[in-house]
Amino acid sequence: MVVNTKTVFPDVLPGYESINRYWDQTRQTVAAKILPGEYYVTMGNELITTVLGSCVSACIRDPQTGVGGMNHFLLPLGTGETWSSETAIVSTANRYGNFAMEHMINDILKIGGRKRNLEVKIFGGSQIIAGMTDIGASNIRFVRNYLAVEGMKITSEDVGGKNPRKIVYFPDTGQVMVKRIQELRNDTIVKRETAYFASLGVDEPVGEIDLFD
Repeated sequence: MVVNTKTVFPDVLPGYESINRYWDQTRQTVAAKILPGEYYVTMGNELITTVLGSCVSACIRDPQTGVGGMNHFLLPLGTGETWSSETAIVSTANRYGNFAMEHMINDILKIGGRKRNLEVKIFGGSQIIAGMTDIGASNIRFVRNYLAVEGMKITSEDVGGKNPRKIVYFPDTGQVMVKRIQELRNDTIVKRETAYFASLGVDEPVGEIDLFD
């Protein structure tokens, strides 16, 4: 166990050491905060949180074994990407839905989850920049198709629309808290999504902005 001044953190699973974990004072639990291109899997009593714009997150767990995780991906498919099982969790490939889904599900299964037990919830995919290609909708179509092909049923979802969302997921219970951001007080989200999308070498802006601490 890793001890801080406020609590005892559950051991982090191998490969997830770079994920930002902190004490959530409001909910009195350990929290793992994931960014675009990241995912996190845990067997401990902790929450996973992120903020989604056009991106999509899948929250997946095995209720019987208590293992679960959440990802955060930007585009439905990576073109010309190569990867292996040794690919880093925060690698470019994991920014794309097919890799983000497959890697996370495989990690859940490796540490005791069973595919037939998996509970799936999906969130995000907003069209937050008016007049731009609705890549959020493409992300939603992708994740639904991916899960259908894999024979995994979606038990609940909150997707689409025009507003970003903050997601708080408790893998041990399956509870998900969703906060829709009703008002953008400035153009920060547009600037950051544009910059993030440009960093991937694509022409149209879409992505994610972390509006919360």
